[in-house]
Amino acid sequence: MAEAVTERGGATERGRLARIVEFLRDVRAELRKVTWPTMEELKKATTVIIIFVMIMGVVIGLMDATFQFVFVRAVARLF
Repeated sequence: MAEAVTERGGATERGRLARIVEFLRDVRAELRKVTWPTMEELKKATTVIIIFVMIMGVVIGLMDATFQFVFVRAVARLF
């Protein structure tokens, strides 16, 4: 591939348009390598993520309530 090279400040630099075109070609080549999930795999993964987020929400809520009791109410009773 013939490329236009210019000298600017002692360093070689390809044209901006040529770099953009090369980048887009590389992106297209990489997207062809991707193995996309099937709809069934996507549904299962989404379900697992939603359940995990809900469980973590409950866990964090319980931790918040526990720490609030310990640091706000129990410590206040000491003074």
